[in-house]
Amino acid sequence: MSTTPDPLNALRDAIRAKKGVTYANGAGSCASLAAATHIVLAPALTLPKATPTRLRKPDAAAPGAQAGAGDFFRLDAVLLAWLLRDASVGEYMRTAREAGLLGAFVSNTERRGVAEWLDGKTSQCKGIVPLESDSTTPPGTPPSRSALLPAAAGQAGGSTASAVKRRHVPDAADADVVKKIKQNEVELSDRTSVLRGTKPNNFNNVRLIYAEKLKKLKEASKPGAVPPPAAASKSDAKSQLRKARNMQPIIMISSSPTSLITMYNVRRFLQEASFDNPSDARARAIAEGNTRPEDVIPIYRKRTHIDTSGQERETSGKYVVVDGVEALAKFGTDAWDRVVAVLTTGQAWQFKPYKWNEPKTLFHHVKGFYVSWANDPPNTKITDWNVTELKARPPFAQPLIDQHRRHVDKSVVASFWKTLDAWTLANKPWLIQS
Repeated sequence: MSTTPDPLNALRDAIRAKKGVTYANGAGSCASLAAATHIVLAPALTLPKATPTRLRKPDAAAPGAQAGAGDFFRLDAVLLAWLLRDASVGEYMRTAREAGLLGAFVSNTERRGVAEWLDGKTSQCKGIVPLESDSTTPPGTPPSRSALLPAAAGQAGGSTASAVKRRHVPDAADADVVKKIKQNEVELSDRTSVLRGTKPNNFNNVRLIYAEKLKKLKEASKPGAVPPPAAASKSDAKSQLRKARNMQPIIMISSSPTSLITMYNVRRFLQEASFDNPSDARARAIAEGNTRPEDVIPIYRKRTHIDTSGQERETSGKYVVVDGVEALAKFGTDAWDRVVAVLTTGQAWQFKPYKWNEPKTLFHHVKGFYVSWANDPPNTKITDWNVTELKARPPFAQPLIDQHRRHVDKSVVASFWKTLDAWTLANKPWLIQS
């Protein structure tokens, strides 16, 4: 009869006695588990590290069936779970791979329980097959020890006799553990159950709130229904008019004397699609007695569109043109929210008093236009400003301002409004007037 102690109990005794577990190979002692072939648990006890233990693998054969050595964890896998009990998952997996235990190491979920059993903190551990001397099974109850423990080398295969299923006797300690686990169990939710909530919802209060409103709407839609009071309609009309007045888009132009678009010629340019030389427009205004230009100029723009009935309709929208922040301040604290375009001469000093004085930031919040003569050389300052140039290139495929080709002013203005409408619709759609 063999007197070799059980490997799992021997490892547990060595750990609890705080004896140093060392490694050895054919050349003697070694420093790492990966290089070892044997594990020294005591001066008189050295076992191969591939020795199977009584710790059954989760995917092993069902209890009661003939078990082989491959159904149980090796001694080095159990020792590694103890040595790296406090290590991270990544470090544990890496060390197991270096030790040649890839696919044969104790899983991370079982590592804590095994380490606590080896340390003596718990008296039982899931997956450990009890020894015949430790079993509480009544005598004569199958299966036998040879059916549960790993088969020894040279042992014959499974017995020809079929295994008899024994009656399960629940353990009181296991029942307490299961009870605690169920108390801390978190029920997972999916996309269907997450909307159900934990209590029944009652929306009767919402239905009662809207029932009266729906009743009034039905009564108002009946023939001969009495219209609402005129005073309320008048108040709503005033409110809508005030709201529309506060939603008029604002266009800012440069006050630079070299600007092609000034307060003297901006109205004829944007409203009538006719460009006047700024010096000629200023001289004409002075001759008419207007020595100082207006700081706020309204622009009325007419647009045509096809309605749902297929008829052409003409609408009018109002824009406001200012030449500086002083005039813009007249429109309140939220005036910058209404600014849709800034016409620049390419000079950065124009933006110093603005809310956004950096050109890149400014033209992220408003649409920028750079106006120049068609024969002017390219302005390198505006390369990264995100502005649209009103300037032509042969064969005049783009809008231009040409002092010798006055008949193309309308195409320049049309392109300006088209570009501005597209930007406003994408960035400030509440300013688009129907």
